[in-house]
Amino acid sequence: MPSKVIYERFLWFHTKVRAGCYPSARTLSDRFEVSRKTAQRDIEFMRDRLGAPLAYEAGRRGYRYEDVYELPGLWLDEEELTALLVSYRMASLVPDKSLKGSMRAFLDQALTLLGSAGKVSLADLNDKVSVKNVGYSRTSGKTFHLVLDSLVRGRAMRIDYHSPHKDETTTRDVFPLHLLHYMGTWHLIAHCSLRGELRYFTLSRITKIGPSRYKPDTLIPQGSIKDYIRRNFGILAGQETYKVCLCFSKDASPWVAEQVWHPEQKAERRDDGTLCLSFPVADLREVKREVLRYGADVEVLSPAELREEVKVEIARMQGVYG
Repeated sequence: MPSKVIYERFLWFHTKVRAGCYPSARTLSDRFEVSRKTAQRDIEFMRDRLGAPLAYEAGRRGYRYEDVYELPGLWLDEEELTALLVSYRMASLVPDKSLKGSMRAFLDQALTLLGSAGKVSLADLNDKVSVKNVGYSRTSGKTFHLVLDSLVRGRAMRIDYHSPHKDETTTRDVFPLHLLHYMGTWHLIAHCSLRGELRYFTLSRITKIGPSRYKPDTLIPQGSIKDYIRRNFGILAGQETYKVCLCFSKDASPWVAEQVWHPEQKAERRDDGTLCLSFPVADLREVKREVLRYGADVEVLSPAELREEVKVEIARMQGVYG
């Protein structure tokens, strides 16, 4: 197995250097019965790509480490490597170029180290796997990087946030708790000093980020964040919980049956081929938009507030189209 042989050469050479044996391209070549050129390439790869602080000691005719070093532990089979490559393609959703660059470098290292480039390649996956989003908001790589860094390090931020609905920008201190990718757009869930509660912030609307010493009065466990996300339909949150019940036509039912609208949804097939979908939500605005997307193929059975809002919106549309 080529990948195993390559890794074994690296591991053997690393072990010999650590033991003070001053191995060379010649000893590596003799030990594994490869050409001197191949052995030298292995040594250069360890130095240039794996960061090994190798230095050639002319008097000993071999290599030593100039600093403490550990060989990266990397042992993946082809299926695991393919999973990593697919993950990299999915990383196209991440606008941070430096983060994607680091992931690309790691995968290149893995492919070379495991000798699997001939079987599984990044270029091949690029042609066969892609991600497409429609109607999403663009987030700058700098903004994403700063938000992710603050989130990982548990640091508050002072942000300038623009609201397109009010056409105003406010400055507020926020404590980042969770990054959410929803419908092609990145959102931050954070505790907001201005509102004194959890809020969603669309990353593309953050115009400035700086340091802050803000800390919420109470620690918010990650379990609470997940519950917060679960009970909301989409990213709009509210205090009251509504039980939504929608009835889809016979034509739309097969497609709706394949979809997950909410983690706690319940679907019921009727004898006439229609499908009733029910789930709890804390805000009706995004549900209304989804209902309108299905036109006459869906009827709102409850709550009455949502049914009325849909009727009002249809009346407005009639005013537009006549």
